[in-house]
Amino acid sequence: MLYQLFELNHAALSPWRAAAKWGAAALGHESHPLYGTELGRTLAASCEFFETSTRRYGKPEFGLSETKIGGVTVPVCEEVVHETPFCRLLHFKREESLVPEDARSRLMIVAPLSGHYATLLRGTVEALLPSHDVYITDWADARMVPLSEGAFDLDDYIDHVRDFCAFLGEGTHLLAVCQPSVPVLAATALMNEDGDAHAPRSITLMGGPIDTRVNPTEVNNFATAQGYDWFASNVIMSVPWPHPGHGREVYPGFLQLSGFMAMNINRHVTAHWDYFTHLVDGDGSSATKHRDFYDEYLAVMDLPAEYYLQTIRRVFVEHHLPRGLFAYRGRKVDLTKISRTGLMTVEGEKDDISGVGQTLAAQVLCKNIPDDMRAHHEQEGVGHYGVFNGTRWEEEIEPLVSAFIKRQDARA
Repeated sequence: MLYQLFELNHAALSPWRAAAKWGAAALGHESHPLYGTELGRTLAASCEFFETSTRRYGKPEFGLSETKIGGVTVPVCEEVVHETPFCRLLHFKREESLVPEDARSRLMIVAPLSGHYATLLRGTVEALLPSHDVYITDWADARMVPLSEGAFDLDDYIDHVRDFCAFLGEGTHLLAVCQPSVPVLAATALMNEDGDAHAPRSITLMGGPIDTRVNPTEVNNFATAQGYDWFASNVIMSVPWPHPGHGREVYPGFLQLSGFMAMNINRHVTAHWDYFTHLVDGDGSSATKHRDFYDEYLAVMDLPAEYYLQTIRRVFVEHHLPRGLFAYRGRKVDLTKISRTGLMTVEGEKDDISGVGQTLAAQVLCKNIPDDMRAHHEQEGVGHYGVFNGTRWEEEIEPLVSAFIKRQDARA
């Protein structure tokens, strides 16, 4: 019922959003009698603030049309190279004739399926493009997937990782940001144990919940305290008509966004008040920066209920992976079988989602990886988002990740 009420409220506000958008445009036109006055700017800012605060934010674009390699501008073309009902594999294809041999390592970024679109990793992709042939998993919004396509759970996620590795071929490197660290590690263990030639050459796990018993955060404590049954009873809803996925059980994106916002509510309130004052003062540059961030941050997607609930139970409540209990379709996942894949772990000193030590735990669990195929980095002064986006990522973390990948290529 809550999902239906959310949709009804959004529809009910549509005429008011349209009026606010028209009002902001009218007040911003020099022919309007209030144009340029403090009252006019305040009214226009109020209209724009209402419209941006109540709209539904659609899926953003990556918008990466070029990169620079050795000072040379190289065109980039985004293409879908493989697709399932629940995920597209995107390739950022560079003009091959302009790419040197040492910048051709194949890297698949496994984006989190945790509420935001893969475009949240735009900065991650952009920084890696000069050094790698980059692919990314572009997960589908569950409310857009017809019920006839079946369910999607944690085992299906692992299947996708394995299938995409097979599609890309030998020598592929994986980089998992946050949540996919667990299924990527599991898939790697299975491929190593099977002697699969398509097992990744290396995996880089960034801010991932490998063992949430280590240095638990507020998010981890909440999951443990509430338990699996609370989530199953309180946050799973049915997609309403007329969405293509109507009838599918999901964890709605608007609930996830509410949780994200609540964690740092004071910061978000301050940011929106600053945005309003920037609009009134005519500070277009600051207002644009706010819009750019929140256009991405407020664009959310629904998660398949089966996948979400299994992740809650097996990763955050019962800690299957570090306890040696994790299973894939009834088969035990043995992390000690990983011996042919390099492992790098990256953490942020101030990460309030995956605490320091939770990702490092993978290094302890994967006992049979040779020392020269391992690396760990803890970045000072960054939180969860700063591990894979921003200045510290671009200038300090990415060079270490790329260097590690090149070392694994040199070993092959």
